[in-house]
Amino acid sequence: MRQIYPSQHVAPVPLDASLQPGNMVEQEILLPLPVPPRSEAEQRSIPPFRAHFRRFRLFYLGILIVLLLIFVPPLVNIGRYQRRIATSIGDSLGRPVHLDRISLTLFPLPGFTIENLVVGENPAFGVEPIIRANSVRATLRIPSLWRRQVEFSTISFTDPSVNLVHTADGKWNIEGILLQASHIETAPTAQRHAGSAPRFPYIEATGARLNFKQEQEKLPFSLVDADFALWLPDPHQWHLRLRAHPTRTDSNVSDTGTIELESTLGAAPSLSQVPLNLQGQWRDAPLGEATRVLFGRDAGWRGEMNLSVNIRGTFGESAVTTRLHLEDARPSDFVPETPLSAQVECYATASGLFHAFEDVRCSWPPAASSHAQAVALTGTIPNVHRLSDSSLQLGTSGISASTLLSWLRATSPHVSPDIEATGLLTGSMTYEGPAIDRKDGSLNGSAHRWQGQFTLSDATLKVPSEGKVEAAATTSTGSETSADGSVVTLLSQDVQVYAASRTATHHHAAAPARAPAHGLLLAPTLLQLGGHDPATLEGRFDATGYTLHLTGTATVPRLQALIHALPPLGDGLLKALPPNHPATAPFHIDLTAIRTWRGPQTWSDAKRPSTLASCCQSQRAQTALAP
Repeated sequence: MRQIYPSQHVAPVPLDASLQPGNMVEQEILLPLPVPPRSEAEQRSIPPFRAHFRRFRLFYLGILIVLLLIFVPPLVNIGRYQRRIATSIGDSLGRPVHLDRISLTLFPLPGFTIENLVVGENPAFGVEPIIRANSVRATLRIPSLWRRQVEFSTISFTDPSVNLVHTADGKWNIEGILLQASHIETAPTAQRHAGSAPRFPYIEATGARLNFKQEQEKLPFSLVDADFALWLPDPHQWHLRLRAHPTRTDSNVSDTGTIELESTLGAAPSLSQVPLNLQGQWRDAPLGEATRVLFGRDAGWRGEMNLSVNIRGTFGESAVTTRLHLEDARPSDFVPETPLSAQVECYATASGLFHAFEDVRCSWPPAASSHAQAVALTGTIPNVHRLSDSSLQLGTSGISASTLLSWLRATSPHVSPDIEATGLLTGSMTYEGPAIDRKDGSLNGSAHRWQGQFTLSDATLKVPSEGKVEAAATTSTGSETSADGSVVTLLSQDVQVYAASRTATHHHAAAPARAPAHGLLLAPTLLQLGGHDPATLEGRFDATGYTLHLTGTATVPRLQALIHALPPLGDGLLKALPPNHPATAPFHIDLTAIRTWRGPQTWSDAKRPSTLASCCQSQRAQTALAP
C-alpha cells in the first residue's frame, strides 16, 4: 500500500464494479498532514485591518486601559463608604475626623483622594482642629485587595496646617495621637510580604505649616514650607524626617535658614517613656534674621549661625548636646577687620518632657577644642518657663586683655588699633534663684542674687602721647603711634567687677539716692588723667542700663586720650565739662553718665543737679515704658 499526500495533487480513484471487496487490488489511502507555511502571495491576500491589529495589539490594549482609568472611576460611587472611612481614620488617630468628599482614582496607581480633611482637637486643648488639609492622596497596596484586606502604601498630604498646643501643665496635644498609634499592631512599612498585621503606610506632607500655641494663644513662631515624612522601619519604631523654614507672623522675615530634623520614636505606655533619638540642626541662618525670629526684632548683628542638637533617651529623661557656631559675626553698622567667630558647646540632662535641665555645662570654645577654654557656664534650670528660678555659674580661668581688646574692636568702629592693653581676666559669678522644696516643688524664698567677682589682674591701658591723640581726634580713629613711640599709661592696677549683694547707696548727690538691689558694681578704679592725684571711676550695671561716676583731677588732653582708648565711655564726655575749663591745666571734675542699653549715653556735671535729675527721670521713664 502506498500513501499519496494532498500536496502531490493526486485525485482519488473511485472504486468501480470490478474492484469489489475481496479482490486483492491495491487501494490508495489519503492521510491528513500539516499544512506548510503560506506563500507571500497568500499572505498578501489577508485583510490589512487584521494584520494592523495584530501588529499594534499591545498599543491598543494600553489605550483601553487608560480610557478605563479615566472614565470608570467617576462612575464608581464610593460615597456610601465615606462615613466608614472617616470613622476608621478617626479611630486610628483618636480624634474625630471630617471630610467633604472622597473619590476613587486609578491613575497612576489605585487609591483614594480625600478633599478637605479636618482632624478635630481634644477639647482639653481648644476647639481649633489639630490637622487641616485641602487634599489627601491615599495609595492602595494592590496585592492586599486579593486578600480582602485594604492596605495603603502611601498617604500624601498637600499643604496641610498643623497646630501643636502646649498647656500650662506641660502636656502636648500630639501626645494622645502618638500613644494611640503605638497601641495599634502594625508591620514595618517596607515589609515585602503581607502578614497578619497590616503594614504601616509611608506618610508624607509637602508645603506644610506648623503652628505653635500656648494654651489658647497662638505664638508668632511657626514653621513653613515644611516637608514631612513618617514611616515604620521596624516594629514599634517610627522614623520621622522634617525639613522646614522658621518664620514669625508678627514680623517681616525672610531667608531664615533651614531647620532639619531626623528622629526615631519608640512605643511605650506613656509619653515620658517613649524612646527618643533625635538629630537636628538650624543651618545657614543669617544672624539678623535669626535674632528677628527668636526675639521678634533685629538685634543689629550680621554673620551666619549654625545650631545643632542631639537628643538620646526618652521624653521623660534624656541627654542633650547642642553646638552653636557663629561665623563672621559683626555689628550691622560697620565691617571690622577681623569679625568674630565662635563655637559654643553645651551638655545637659533634660527631664519633665524637656521642661527642666540639670547638670548644664557650656564651654567656649568646646572642651574638645585645641584652644584653651575661655568661658564656662554651669548650672540647673528647674523650669524653662521661669528662667529666674535657675541657678547658674559663669566663670573663666583666664582671658588675656589683648583678647578682650580684639573683641571690643570687632564690636565698635571707634577703637584705635594703636591701643595696648595687658592683664588677665579671671573669676566667676554665681546667680542663685529661690530655693525649691523638693517635696512639693514650692519656693522657699524669693531672693534672686548674684555673687562673685571678675578681676583683671595687672591691668594696663596705654595710648599714644597727648599730642598724637589730639591729632587723631581731628583726623580719624585709625591714627598711628608717634615716631618715637611715646605712649601714655592711663591705667596701671587691678580692675574688679563684683556682684551687688545688697542695696547700695551712692555717696554723691548727683546719682539717685538708692540703686536697684541686683546688678554688677565696678570697684573704684584709679585713672591717670593728668592731675597730681589720680581720678576715680566707678559704676553700676543692671538689666536696664548702667551708671558711671568719674571724679578727681584731669586735663583735657588726658580726657581725650581716655576717649580715644574707650570710645563708648567717652561718648558725650567733653560736652559735660565745666564751662571755662582750662585748656591744658588740671581741673576738678565730678561727672555722672547714665545710659539705658538701647538708648544714648548722657554725661552730666554734679554741680548742676537739676539737669541731671531731669535726665535721670527721663531715662528711667523710658526704661519703665519699654516693652
